Amino acid sequence: MRLRFLDRENERLRLSKAFKSREGSLCCLYGRRRCGKSRLIQEVLPVGSSVYHASDEREPALQRSALAESISGLLPGFDEVSYPEWSSLLERWYREAPNGAVLALDEFPYLAAGSPELPSITQRLVDAYSGKPVHLVVSGSSQRMMQGIVLDASAPLYGRAREILEIRPLGAAWLREAFSLKKPIDVVEAWSVWGGVPRYWELALDHSSTTEAIRNLVLDPLGVLHSEPHRLLLEDLRETTQAASILSLIGRGCGRISEIAARIEKPATSLTRPISRLIDMGLVTRELPFGAPERSGKKSIYRIRDPFLSFWFRFVEPARSRLEAGDTESVSTGIENAIGIHHGEMWERLVRDSIPLLNIEKKRWNMARRWWGAGTDRKQMEIDLAAESTDGRSLLLGEVKLTADKGARQRLITELGEKAARLPFVGKYDHLVLKLFIARTTGATDETLVPAEEIIAALK
Repeated sequence: MRLRFLDRENERLRLSKAFKSREGSLCCLYGRRRCGKSRLIQEVLPVGSSVYHASDEREPALQRSALAESISGLLPGFDEVSYPEWSSLLERWYREAPNGAVLALDEFPYLAAGSPELPSITQRLVDAYSGKPVHLVVSGSSQRMMQGIVLDASAPLYGRAREILEIRPLGAAWLREAFSLKKPIDVVEAWSVWGGVPRYWELALDHSSTTEAIRNLVLDPLGVLHSEPHRLLLEDLRETTQAASILSLIGRGCGRISEIAARIEKPATSLTRPISRLIDMGLVTRELPFGAPERSGKKSIYRIRDPFLSFWFRFVEPARSRLEAGDTESVSTGIENAIGIHHGEMWERLVRDSIPLLNIEKKRWNMARRWWGAGTDRKQMEIDLAAESTDGRSLLLGEVKLTADKGARQRLITELGEKAARLPFVGKYDHLVLKLFIARTTGATDETLVPAEEIIAALK
């Protein structure tokens, strides 16, 4: 099913403005695969004066021939000439392209990988024809290669781009429109599996239920998404074994670097760089308790950032041998029985992400975090959510649960108050706000409950 184009309004406006410039412009799009870079480019290109070219990994001579054929749709006869090098092809494009024309080179790193001189050639031509309103768009999923081409200070095209747009996964609120979901709990459960990647949504929409989609797309060894994590790693890493091992362990609950190091039998210091790389790629996030300084390494816990990858490494990776043997049914049943915990963790993340976007008790709040540690009675405890008001005077504490009836909510708010009284730092605040964040509730609501509808609506 073809998914309706969602969001990206700011990106569309910025690209459209660049294409209307009276001077030539270079625009760069990057971000992980399947997040909609190609679709965005095609949506925004001006009709009748643009060329969209999907690059590939063939030999440079074949790449040039394919690009010349794409350009011939706008400039007839362009492909009737053989181009022995990139400079002659691109210089002819800049010379003959009409004012306002746009050339979009999707997956530009594929071209640069086979022709390392291409970024420097492109730089020369962008500079030489800067006075002519002909525009170039380059995009790529490999963040490592895009860094080397455009983003690093030493990159050939550094400083030339008018727009550099990182295309990230969509917010959870857009899932409601994509899947026509009415209840917040339905959004949470879909988000927990597919995250914010539009292509995953599009694939899932071809199935009658999430369970069926998981079986056919993810669990089946022939499924499109069965080996998706390894494809993501291959985009940016020359060697994927260590990264896959780290993600596997984090997915199974090893959050501390000391635990990960012990399991793979390597010193913890050797993992600092590979984990930092996974963080830069947007695959892993480092979590600290509320109030801990950023440099507090001992208290760090690492989590898989992307919901789909978290789901995959939690449920699919440990069962790959069984899946290869055709035991899909029992694996699927096991997931259905255990997925509630995963849904709950993803709901906690969504709630914490929403806090700076909400107005709670007529106050605005900074980023929310979990808190864990010893209370004033020296007993260990954990609080799902803690955030400081933007004026620094109030403290918001929250309990996050997937479901709770009225009786359970009364018990939860009482327990939260008891925890708050034991917090070592609660005395520094003038005002304490206690709230419950429940995805699905029964019974009458009350002032302690932040509506799940508001939380989902804020995440766009």
